[in-house]
Amino acid sequence: MEKGRPKISVIGAGNVGASAAFRIAQLELADVALIDILEGVPQGKALDLSQMCPISGSDINIVGSNNYEDTADSDVVIITSGIPRKPGMSRDDLISTNTKVVKSVTEQVVSHSPEAVLILVTNPLDAMVYVAHKVSGFADHKVMGMAGVLDSARFRAFISMELGVSVETIHASVLGGHGDTMVPLLSHTTVAGVSIAELVPSDTLEKMVDRTRNGGAEIVKLLKTGSAFYAPAVAAVEMAEAIIKDKKKILPCSVYANGKYGIEDTFVGLPARLGSKGVEEIIEFDLSDEEHAALHASVGKVRELCEVIDGMGIL
Repeated sequence: MEKGRPKISVIGAGNVGASAAFRIAQLELADVALIDILEGVPQGKALDLSQMCPISGSDINIVGSNNYEDTADSDVVIITSGIPRKPGMSRDDLISTNTKVVKSVTEQVVSHSPEAVLILVTNPLDAMVYVAHKVSGFADHKVMGMAGVLDSARFRAFISMELGVSVETIHASVLGGHGDTMVPLLSHTTVAGVSIAELVPSDTLEKMVDRTRNGGAEIVKLLKTGSAFYAPAVAAVEMAEAIIKDKKKILPCSVYANGKYGIEDTFVGLPARLGSKGVEEIIEFDLSDEEHAALHASVGKVRELCEVIDGMGIL
């Protein structure tokens, strides 16, 4: 039987999940299954999105459901489920709750879509990718996390604000764990091909790096009742688009590093070529000694979180 349109399931119909479904519909990228445990919420948002499609000219089907059977035969599954960061919340609170959520979601997703590629958005990101990989039993290249695309976009936005230039002329990559140890690659950051170091004073550049590392926390503090959602959602869909369209796009993602950059057996943010199979290759850049050391320090923090999860006895 001829295969129809690609299918993306979005798990979690909150701000991130609904925004991701909106972006998928806007791009006319794939049919969408929007899943949530709250009755009526995914159904209502899916209906609203369906009524948007005639205006955007998007010929796709959008289903909202509380039933994972509606995710069957997905090509890509974007997992946003879990509690968001809130002011004053301890890291352990987030880890324990979201490990249980991601474990449950992953088990249900893979039972209906054994060939899917999984994209995690839930925090703490790199640790949740580890959870999904372990629970799913999927090959390394089929499980990844959205972090570097978002962090790089934040860094590019701040550079654009500082220099007053188009974001399209700015190229930057942020590697490492999705947290305060992330590593913006200043040696590979350019504006229209010119090194960022030639355009921005070092003290100003350091402030932009710090703001990038704290980009999520800055938004949490401003919103008070939630966390960022527009940029994370669009970032996740950029990864999904590269897979659905087999674009071979190189994006910084949380992927399984098995020897690349001298990193073993860890999911962490690295430049990856994404295509129809998922992660097709991890691209190795030349890093400065300082960047290399910072990346390995960040890997250490990710491993600590994974050890905490292993010690909980949840998996």
